[in-house]
Amino acid sequence: MATRALLMLREASPLTLVGVAVAAALLWLAAWTLEWAWWTPRQLDRALRAQGLKGTKYRLFTGDVRENFRINREARTKPMPIGCHDIIPRVQPMFYNVVKEYGKLSFTWFGPTPRVMIPDPELVREVLSNKFGHFGKPKASRIGKLLANGVVNHEGEKWAKHRRILNPAFHHEKIKRMLPVFSACCIEMISRWESSMSSEGVSEIDIWPEFQNLTGDVISKTAFGSSYQEGRRIFQLQAELAERLIQSFQTIFIPGYWFLPTKNNRRMREIGREICKDLHAIVGKREKAIKNGETNNDDLLGLLLESNTRQSNGKVNLGMTTEDIIEECKLFYFAGMETTSVLLTWTLIVLSMHPEWQDRAREEVLNQFGRTRPDFDSLSRLKIVTMILYEVLRLYPPVIFLTRRTYKEMELGGIKYPAGVNLLLPLLSIHHDPEIWGKDASEFNPERFSEGISNATKHQAAFFPFGWGPRICIGQNFALLEAKMALCTILQSFSFELSPSYTHAPYTVITLHPQHGAQIKLRKL
Repeated sequence: MATRALLMLREASPLTLVGVAVAAALLWLAAWTLEWAWWTPRQLDRALRAQGLKGTKYRLFTGDVRENFRINREARTKPMPIGCHDIIPRVQPMFYNVVKEYGKLSFTWFGPTPRVMIPDPELVREVLSNKFGHFGKPKASRIGKLLANGVVNHEGEKWAKHRRILNPAFHHEKIKRMLPVFSACCIEMISRWESSMSSEGVSEIDIWPEFQNLTGDVISKTAFGSSYQEGRRIFQLQAELAERLIQSFQTIFIPGYWFLPTKNNRRMREIGREICKDLHAIVGKREKAIKNGETNNDDLLGLLLESNTRQSNGKVNLGMTTEDIIEECKLFYFAGMETTSVLLTWTLIVLSMHPEWQDRAREEVLNQFGRTRPDFDSLSRLKIVTMILYEVLRLYPPVIFLTRRTYKEMELGGIKYPAGVNLLLPLLSIHHDPEIWGKDASEFNPERFSEGISNATKHQAAFFPFGWGPRICIGQNFALLEAKMALCTILQSFSFELSPSYTHAPYTVITLHPQHGAQIKLRKL
C-alpha cells in the first residue's frame, strides 16, 4: 500500500505536489490554531478554576481585549472631579469591575492567555525577585518590538550581558556629571515661560507638551550630545507608534494579522524603519568619531560604546552589535522622555490641587538654594520635595502594571500556576489599596513618606513605581534627579494653579497621560 502511494506521488504532476504540500500546511496550521486558540486556553481555564480562582469567560482569539477597549472608550468620555485621586475606575475600568465581581485574586484573558492578578505585595516581590528564573517576561510581540526591544525585553544571558554593559552609563557618579545639562535645559524652559507672561506676570501654559519637550531635550543632550531639535523627529515618531500600537492590540491575536498590508501595519513598519535609520546615522557617526579620537564619553551613548568596547575586549560575542545598541537607544529615547515628563506633569497638577504642599516645597527649596542653581548634594537632602515626588509616583505611577509569565508549573501563595499563565502585578491597585496604605490611600498625603519608603507602610514591597528586584528600572536615579531639578527650578520662579480649562482625565498610552492636556496658570514670583 505504501509502495503504491509512493509510486502515485512520483507520477503526480508538479502542480499536484504543490497542492498536496499546501493542503498539508493548511492542515498543520488549522491544528496549531485549534490548540493555541481553543484547547490550551480551556485547559488553563480549568486548572485555575479547579483551585478556586474566578475570572471572565474566554472569548476565541481576543479574550477580553475587545471588551477592555470598549469599556476604556466609555470611561474616557467621563472626566473626574478636580482633586479626586481615586483614578482606578477610569484608568483601569475593566480591572476595577473584575475585582468587584470576582475578588482581588482573579483573572482575565489577554487573547488566549489568562492574566491572573497578584494583589499581595509579598507575592509580587517573590515574582520580581525571580530567584529561579521561572517568572520571565512575556515574549514581546513583533509589533511591540518596534517601539523598543532593548534590555527591558531580554531574558537570560542576553539580558545579563546588556545590563552589565549598560550599568556603567547609569552609575551614580556619571549621572551626577549630567546635572549641569539638567539645569541648563530647565533654565531654558523657565526663560521661555517668562517670555510668555502678560504685563501682570501671569500666563497659562499646557505643561504636558512643555515637559515632553524638556525631557526630550535632556535625553537628547545626555544620551547623544545633541539638541532636542535633532531628536524631535524620533520623539514624534515614537509617540505615533505608541498610539498605533495600542490600536493594534484589538487584532494582535489573529494569526498572521501583522503580515496583512493594513494601513496601520504599513505605517508602523514605516515608522520603525525611519527611527532605525535616524538612530543608525547617530550611532554610526559616533562610532566613527570615537575611532578618529574626535569625541569624549560624557553622554550615555559615549559611555555605552566605551563600556561595550571594554566588556567585549575585541570579541564580538561578548559585546553588543550595532543593532543591539540602536535598540537600546530607542529605549533611551522612549523611557527617558516618557517617565520623567509623566512624573513632572502629574506633580504640578497635584501641587496645583494642594497649594499648601506647593508652599511647603517652595519654602524648602528657597531655604536650601535661594535663587541660585541647585547642586547635587543639596538636591539629595531635599526631604519635602522627595516626599511629594514619592506620593505622586504612588498615586500616578507612569507604568500602571507589570507582567510576568510562568514557563513551568510554579506554586505561588499556595496556588499552582501551570506553564503559560501571565501574572499581572497591579502596581496602581497596590499603590491605592486601603488595606495596605490606610483609609486615606486615595488621598494625597506626602507625610506618609516622612520616614522614608520602608516606613511608609507595613509592606515594604508595596511601593514599586520603577519595578523591583534585579530588573528594577536602570534609569530611576536619572529620572528622579531630573525631576527634582525641574521642580526646584519651577518653584524658585513661579507659583501655579489649575486653569479653569483643565479637565482631570488620566488615561494610558503605554504610560499614564493627561487625556486633555495639563493647563496651568503660572504667576511670576
